[in-house]
Amino acid sequence: MSGKPREAEMQSSATVTPLPSRLAANAAETHAIARNPGMALDLGFLESMRSINRSALERRVGTLTKRRSIKADNQAAWLLRSISLMDLTTLNSNDTDERVRRLCAKALNPLRRDLVEALGLGEVVIRPAAVCVYHPFVATAVEAVKGSGIHVAAVSTAFPHGLAPLSTRLAEIEASVADGADEIDVVIPRGLVFGARWQELYDEIKQMRAACGEAHLKVILGTGDLATLRNVTLASMVAMMAGADFIKTSTGKESVNATLPVGLAMVRAIRAYHEQTGYLIGFKPAGGISTAKVSLDWLILMKEELGRPWLEPELFRFGASSLLTDIERQLEHHVSGRYSANHRHAMA
Repeated sequence: MSGKPREAEMQSSATVTPLPSRLAANAAETHAIARNPGMALDLGFLESMRSINRSALERRVGTLTKRRSIKADNQAAWLLRSISLMDLTTLNSNDTDERVRRLCAKALNPLRRDLVEALGLGEVVIRPAAVCVYHPFVATAVEAVKGSGIHVAAVSTAFPHGLAPLSTRLAEIEASVADGADEIDVVIPRGLVFGARWQELYDEIKQMRAACGEAHLKVILGTGDLATLRNVTLASMVAMMAGADFIKTSTGKESVNATLPVGLAMVRAIRAYHEQTGYLIGFKPAGGISTAKVSLDWLILMKEELGRPWLEPELFRFGASSLLTDIERQLEHHVSGRYSANHRHAMA
């Protein structure tokens, strides 16, 4: 990525060439990465991950966000990539079938037609990777995005706290899969982490993975509740050992949600697991990611720490609701030189 503005190019043409893909986003209804089968709970390996240097992580995050500057056409291309990595989400107490259909309509057409034309996208289709909803709306979402290649994710297991009986949580997963969800976002009981009850946590997640069947399992750690980066790292590793396809920061309901130091601790756990097993694990930050600038910070983190494969929806997602609107505003500024009001962009 170039760190210098390309003003001459921006003035001569607003056409953007999107980042090249290993696989076109949303081109197929199947996930392309070999699934993580998990491994036996290895407490020795877990013990080796206990030493976390918070100040070093924070310094690394500082260098990532200050050293890299993405401008002009490059910035627009990276923002288009951010759209293709979204789990467009509605998790409100007043959700309805109609609200979910509106979310899906926005997922199918995330950018205004005039912006698509001004950016010179031609036949390139830019859409979020998934829509994420509560269980009662899974069937509605499945019908609304049918044939588009957009995945349907269901939050499950007594979201957001995970404190229902395990049998109830497993039944909820099975019901969402039966309704057509092909991704399940589950939450862990945070008390198991505080008590270092790793075997119990491992066993629960393993049963959740079995209940998912062919649907992919995204394990939400609730990092804002876990208090320390050591807890975050160890919980991440146990989730991956138990067969998680993705590990995810937050429900979006905690007082502190996705932060870059927490994200760095989690992606380094992903790297350690890959070095140990050879399997690629996805990462999903969620909660508080609402501006285009913040989305670029996360993309830089993934590119620098894990490499190019983690800029694909098979291995990286944003949990987002309001992010898309700000990205649209930034793209309109790119082509027109003016910022638009939020109401000029259809809301999800």
